[in-house]
Amino acid sequence: MKPGYIIVDTAIHDPDAYEAYKAKVVPIVESYGGEYLIRGGEMIIDQNELWTPTRMVLLKFPSVKRAQAFLNSDEYAPVKAVRLGASKATAVIVEGF
Repeated sequence: MKPGYIIVDTAIHDPDAYEAYKAKVVPIVESYGGEYLIRGGEMIIDQNELWTPTRMVLLKFPSVKRAQAFLNSDEYAPVKAVRLGASKATAVIVEGF
């Protein structure tokens, strides 16, 4: 089975609420077999013809289906609402190897 990755570029406009989101989301991610590979951090942008990233997050799940299950889960829904209120983002799920 190939892993699934969630890639998120986030612009945070309410840092306090976003910190609360971060504290709540980790155990939910882990319960779906996910792990954080990147969570913010320094970026070196080599090329930005399509978009200019803001804050990158990369999560790895056992499969695309598990990544989707996490994003669509009842457990995550209220926590996601906090994220949506505290930030704007682009999120994609990508099948890896």
